[in-house]
Amino acid sequence: MSGFSFTLNATDNRARAGVISTPRGEIRTPAFMPVGTAATVKAMLPESVRETGADILLGNTYHLMLRPGAERIARLGGLHKFMNWDRPILTDSGGFQVMSLADLRKLTEDGVTFASHVDGSRHFLSPETSMEIQRLLGSDIVMAFDECPALPATEERQAEAMRLSMRWAQRSRDAFGDRPGHALFGIMQGGVLRHLREESAEALRAIGFDGYAIGGLAVGEGQEAMFDVLDYAPEMLPPDKPRYLMGVGKPDDIVGAVQRGIDMMDCVLPSRSGRTGQAWTRRGQVNIKNARHADDPRPLDEDCTCPACRGYSRAYLHHVFRAGEMISGMLLTWHNLHYYQQIMDGMRSAIGRGALDEWVAGFHEMRRGGDIPPIT
Repeated sequence: MSGFSFTLNATDNRARAGVISTPRGEIRTPAFMPVGTAATVKAMLPESVRETGADILLGNTYHLMLRPGAERIARLGGLHKFMNWDRPILTDSGGFQVMSLADLRKLTEDGVTFASHVDGSRHFLSPETSMEIQRLLGSDIVMAFDECPALPATEERQAEAMRLSMRWAQRSRDAFGDRPGHALFGIMQGGVLRHLREESAEALRAIGFDGYAIGGLAVGEGQEAMFDVLDYAPEMLPPDKPRYLMGVGKPDDIVGAVQRGIDMMDCVLPSRSGRTGQAWTRRGQVNIKNARHADDPRPLDEDCTCPACRGYSRAYLHHVFRAGEMISGMLLTWHNLHYYQQIMDGMRSAIGRGALDEWVAGFHEMRRGGDIPPIT
C-alpha cells in the first residue's frame, strides 16, 4: 500500500498549491471538503458530489458512533463502502460535537462522558476511543481528540482547554500507532491568543503528525479575529505538512484563509444553505425565496455549468422551494458545492501562475456588484 504524502507544487506569497497523496486518490490543495456528517452529503448522491470537483469528504465520528455505530459500519465493509464513496475520507474526532453539548457532558482528564442527543443514552469518548472508532470507520485522515471551547472565553479557560488538548494529542498519537496509508492530524488550539497558539504549535511539533489543523476558530470570534489568528498561526506549523482550517466557511472566509497559507477547509454551509433556499454565486448570496424570482426565466448564474444553472430558471427554483419539493434542496446544494469547488479550482490555478492577488481582486469586485437586477 502506498503511503500518505504532501507535495507542495507552487506558492504565491503565503498561499500554497499542492497535492496530498493517499492510497484512495489524490487531494488537490487548497481543497474544500463537503461535509457528510451521517455518511451522506445531504441532498446529494456521492457521484454528484464527485462531479462538483470534490476530492475528499468529511465524516463525523460523534454522529456515526451513535447511529448506526462504528462496529456496524466496520462489519459492513467500512465507511467508504457503506456510503459508496471510494475516494479519501477525513473524520473529525467527535470532540467539537461533544463539547457543544454543554450541560449534557462531563469532562475529565480521561475523556468526556455525555448523553446522546438521539436517545439520551450515556457514552464515553476519549483519545483512545476516538482513535478506535475512526479506525473502525476506515477513515484515511484521522483527527486527534481535542477540546474546543466556544469564544469568547477567558484566557484561563482557553489555556486550560489548549493544554488538555495537547495531552490528548499525545494520547491520540500513541493510540493511533503505525497505520501505513492512513494519516493522523494534530489540532492546534489556543483561541485568539498568540502565545497560547505558539505553545500549542510547539507541543504538536514535538509529538509529530502527518498534518496539522487549526481548531478553535469559527466558534463565535468573527472574521476579523479569525484572520488575525491566521496571519500568524499557519506559519507556526511545519511547512512540509498540510494545514487544515476546521469548520470554515463562507466564500470570503475561504479565500482569505487560502491567502494566509491554509490548504484544507470544510463547512456545512453550502449544503445547509441549499436546503434553506440560499444560493452562493459569483455575485454574492441569492435568496431564492424572494418574490422577485417568481417570474425570472434566467439561471442563478449565467456562467455556471452546474445542473441547476444549465437546466432550470430562477422562477422554477423559487417555485419548488415554495412548494416544499425535495428537488429544491438537491439543485441548490449541487449549485453551492459546485461554486465552492470552482473557487478552489480558481485559486489553485491562480497560485500556480503567481496571480492570486489578481484573482482575489476580481473575486471581490464581482461580489461587490451584487446579484443581477430583476427583470422589469
